[in-house]
Amino acid sequence: MQKNSSTGQFRMWIATARPKTLPLALASILTGTALAFWQHHINWLVFLFCLLTTVLLQILSNFANDYGDHQKGSDTKERIGPLRGIQQGAISAKALKLGLILVAFASLFSGAILLFLSYHSLMDLIVFALLGLLAIIAAITYTVGNKPYGYMGLGDVSVLLFFGILGVMGSYYLQTHQLNGWILLPAIAAGLLASAVLNINNLRDLEQDRAVGKYTLAVRLGAKKGRIYHCLLLASAMLCYTIFSIIIVRHPVGFLFIFALPLLIKHSLFVYRQQDPLMLRPMLAQMSMIALLTNGLFSLGLFSLGLLSNNL
Repeated sequence: MQKNSSTGQFRMWIATARPKTLPLALASILTGTALAFWQHHINWLVFLFCLLTTVLLQILSNFANDYGDHQKGSDTKERIGPLRGIQQGAISAKALKLGLILVAFASLFSGAILLFLSYHSLMDLIVFALLGLLAIIAAITYTVGNKPYGYMGLGDVSVLLFFGILGVMGSYYLQTHQLNGWILLPAIAAGLLASAVLNINNLRDLEQDRAVGKYTLAVRLGAKKGRIYHCLLLASAMLCYTIFSIIIVRHPVGFLFIFALPLLIKHSLFVYRQQDPLMLRPMLAQMSMIALLTNGLFSLGLFSLGLLSNNL
C-alpha cells in the first residue's frame, strides 16, 4: 500500500513537471548547437549543461505556474486541461513551494557549472550570470507575486525571448564565443514555435482564465483572433527558417525542415477550425512535438552540412 502511494506521489510530481512541454528546452539548445557545429565549433559538455539548465528552468516555470495559479485560485475544477497535483490534493502547497525552491537552486548550480565550462572572459561571467538570474526570476514571476506577468498577457513574449532568442543565441555563443546577426532568424523561429505551444494551452483554458482574471494574450485577443494568431506564429516561424536557408545556408540540405510543413499545416487547420476547447487538449503535446521535429530537421540539416564541409 505504501509502495503504491509512493509511486502515485512520484507520478504526480512527474506530471507537475509537465514532460510534454520539455521538448521546447531541447529544441532551442539543439538549434543553437547545430548552428555552432555548422560553424565548426562544438563542445558536447557545454551542450549537455545548456540542455540540463534549460530543462530545469522549464520545470521551475511549470512548478511556479501551478503554485501561483493555486495561490490565486485560478486552477479550479472547471479547467479543461488535466488537473494538477496540487488541485487534486496529492501535492500540498508547502511541498510544491519546497520543490520550486529546490529546482531553482538546481538551476543555479547547473548554470554555474555551465559558465565554468564555457566562459572566456569576465564579461561572459557577468552577462550570463545576470541572464541566468533573470531567467529564474522570469520563470517564477510568470504566475507568482502581486503582479505576475502571465496574468497580463506577456507570457508569449517571455517564451519567445527565453525559449527562442536567448536559448538559441546563448547556446550558440557559449560554444563559439561570437555572435552573428543572421542567427536571430532561426532563434526567432524556435521562439515562435514555443509560443505556439503556450498559445494552445491558453486557447484551451481561455474561458476559465477570463473568469478568474487571468488575461493571457488569448483572452485579450478572443478565441477567433487567438486561433488566427496561432496560425501566424507557425507561418512566421517557417518564413524565418526559409529566409535563413535561402540567404545564408544556400544548400538543399538546409531545407530539411520543409518536411515538417504538412504536419504544421494540418495542425494549423485543425486549430483554426476547432471551436470546442475540449478538442484542443491533445493539441498541446502535438504542438510541442511538432516544434521539436521542425527544429530537429532544421538542426539535422546544419549538422549534415557541418559534417560535409569537414570531410571536404
